[in-house]
Amino acid sequence: MASEGEYESILCVKPDVNVYRIPPRASNRGYRAADWKLDTPDWTGRMRITAKGKVAFIKLEDKVSGELFAQAPVKEYPGIAVETVSDSSRYFVLRIQDDNGRSAFIGVGFGDRGDAFDFNVALQDHFKWVKQENEIKSSQAADSGPKLDLGFKEGQTITLNIGQGKKRDKPRPQSSGGLGLLPPPPGGKIAPPPSSNHNTVQPSGGAQTGCLLELDSSNSNTVVQSNPSSDLWGDFSSSASSVPPSAPRQEPSSGNWVQF
Repeated sequence: MASEGEYESILCVKPDVNVYRIPPRASNRGYRAADWKLDTPDWTGRMRITAKGKVAFIKLEDKVSGELFAQAPVKEYPGIAVETVSDSSRYFVLRIQDDNGRSAFIGVGFGDRGDAFDFNVALQDHFKWVKQENEIKSSQAADSGPKLDLGFKEGQTITLNIGQGKKRDKPRPQSSGGLGLLPPPPGGKIAPPPSSNHNTVQPSGGAQTGCLLELDSSNSNTVVQSNPSSDLWGDFSSSASSVPPSAPRQEPSSGNWVQF
């Protein structure tokens, strides 16, 4: 039933409606209006359909005084509270209830087919709205679950450290041979390498020194100038001529030396 604080709205009003007493249903095939005494209705008045909350009320009232004759609360449509008959679209079966909860089934009919159509549409629109309201409340209930509170509490602070991280040492480049190269001298100049041309002074051959060549005793002290571009041994005649005239002439100390 509707709760007490809700207002009542009017869905449809029909000034002429006929009420019939109907026999019990003989089988499960449904009600038939032909079994009623359609020419002699048991009551005639007006019908007013109201809604209070999700429940619709079909009220049968007196045309002049508005006194309530009977009402049928409808919680769903189609349903047991309102049923159609199998042989006509102008007649319906209502389940009426009194204040004590007692219920009975009566037949109602409209003289005009348009009034029956309006009666049917008014109930369909109301329960279509009820269905939409139920879907909206179901979706809101699904979204109203517990949510994670990420807000700051009173007095709560947060500290951010920006740009204070440790600096990483950059790796030093290594040479392909695995050995480091020395830096250049401060002056920016590199000394030239020593010349490859130099004079070689051959030591004088004495009696105790073995020589590959047996030379004249007069040429024992000979200065040989090496030249990388010439023969490794040089020219003996040119070497002898290069001896200075002041060099003393020595006699051979042994008879093993052969004079040239």
